Amino acid sequence: MAVTTTSPPEPELADLDGVIDDLKKSWTSTLTVRRTSTDDVGYREIIVSLDGESLATLRHGDEVTRDVPPGKHQLFVHNTLFKKTIDFSVDVGEHAVFKTVNRAGFLTYSVLAFFLGGGPIYLSVEREGSGAHGR
Repeated sequence: MAVTTTSPPEPELADLDGVIDDLKKSWTSTLTVRRTSTDDVGYREIIVSLDGESLATLRHGDEVTRDVPPGKHQLFVHNTLFKKTIDFSVDVGEHAVFKTVNRAGFLTYSVLAFFLGGGPIYLSVEREGSGAHGR
């Protein structure tokens, strides 16, 4: 009696490329920039860029989320008066969250601001959950 054995078919190059592409898609990280603080003055937009590319224009209550490749990135945020640059890193599967706030400060509601039509609105950006530094 003869025994026949069958082996699974050999994968083709296209099959292997598909598996590798699926793996690469799973090697992502996530970035969220939000403007949801109750301390926000509620006016003047915050413009957000990531690695030199425009990401979003945030009004009070807005947030934006985007998948990003793991590694080092640069977040640039400004409200046309003040700007902040944050260098940060994310690992595979990590979710980096940044909180932005347009806040009142010295001279925002001063008499001089009344005559000029408005005072400076200060910008703050901080990473939630772990440290990052702006320059």
